[in-house]
Amino acid sequence: MKKRYLFLLVMISLQWTSRKEIADPSSYLSDLKTELTKEWPKNRAINLVFHGHSVPAGYFKTPIVNTLEAYPYQVMKQLKARYPYAVINVINTSIGGESSKGGENRFETEVLVHRPDVIFIDYALNDRGMGLEEARKAWVSMINKAAQKKIKVILLTPSPDQRTDLLDAESALEKHRKQIIDMAKEHNLGLVDSYAFFQKKIQSGEIISSYMSQVNHPNEKGHQLIADGIMTYFK
Repeated sequence: MKKRYLFLLVMISLQWTSRKEIADPSSYLSDLKTELTKEWPKNRAINLVFHGHSVPAGYFKTPIVNTLEAYPYQVMKQLKARYPYAVINVINTSIGGESSKGGENRFETEVLVHRPDVIFIDYALNDRGMGLEEARKAWVSMINKAAQKKIKVILLTPSPDQRTDLLDAESALEKHRKQIIDMAKEHNLGLVDSYAFFQKKIQSGEIISSYMSQVNHPNEKGHQLIADGIMTYFK
């Protein structure tokens, strides 16, 4: 009896430990990648929902919205090149100026209603105004609602704000980045660490403004960094 009890404790411990990791990009969307290779009439429509603020919405230099150059549609282009038989719907539910609280409020009526296969969440730039604790509540609420429907979720850390030193470990953006990474680990979700992509550019000696169209909006080249990060889950 004692051995059985110890065995159960070990198994529970191993399961808990395994959950505390970011989902493996090579396997997290394995079933979906199989669906993407199917040909008509055996295939079905794949719905990808991008939920967030102005960056995924496609704002470049306000009020210009360059939809087709923003990362959701750059992802669409790359997916179609990789999976030519697939029927893919990119559904953008992002709203400029919105925080994750607003995104949470309309999550069921404007996101889940599309029956997504994958949901991408990108709100950190605007969440600075509400603080870490309230942002966590909103993100976790959306994560849990998606989990109840068995929907895959990929979290995105923020893209840059040029008023913030991207290498400052104590900046609000860096703290939100770390919180998003923690949530991805806690819930075993996908993660695209956009912030790290731009940090590496600075560390290699590049000027961050060359990736930006406005103080807090990436240009096409900046969006490409994010799109390429997302594509690691589809390869």
